[in-house]
Amino acid sequence: MKAEASVEINRPIEEVFDFTNNHVVEWSVTVVEDTVINETPDRVGTTFKCVTESRGQRLEFQGVVTRWEQPHVSAIELVGDTFDIEAAYFFETTSNGTRVTQKSVISPKGFLKVVFFLCGWMMGKAGCDEAQKELDNLKSVLENQDTAAEE
Repeated sequence: MKAEASVEINRPIEEVFDFTNNHVVEWSVTVVEDTVINETPDRVGTTFKCVTESRGQRLEFQGVVTRWEQPHVSAIELVGDTFDIEAAYFFETTSNGTRVTQKSVISPKGFLKVVFFLCGWMMGKAGCDEAQKELDNLKSVLENQDTAAEE
C-alpha cells in the first residue's frame, strides 16, 4: 500500500528538516518512542527503535536511515512484526516557507497480506488520511512554537 501527503509550513527549510527528523515524538500523533541505537557520522545506516500507538494498539519497529541529504531528503525503513514501512520525506523551499511531502510504502506480512489484498483500496485511503494528519500536526507544532516564543 502506498500513501502520500504534503503540507506547507511557514518556517525555514533547515528548521523544518531538523524538527521533522530529530523530534518525531514531539510532533507525531502515533510515534510514542524513538530511540537511536547506533548513529553513523553521515546518518545513513543509523539504526533506531520506533514505537507507535494507534487505536489502542502498540507496535514496535526496528528502523534504519536509508537516505540523508540535509535539508532536502530523508528516508527510513521500519521493520515490524506485522508489516514493514518505507518512508521518505522531501523538503522544498517555497515563497511561504517549506513544503514537506511524505511518501510511504507499507508492506504487510502474514495474514495482513490477505487483508491488504481484499481491502487495499480502503486501507490506502486511510493510510493517506493518517499521513496527512501527521503532517498537519507537524505544521501546527512548528508554527505554534514560533507564536509561543513571541508571547
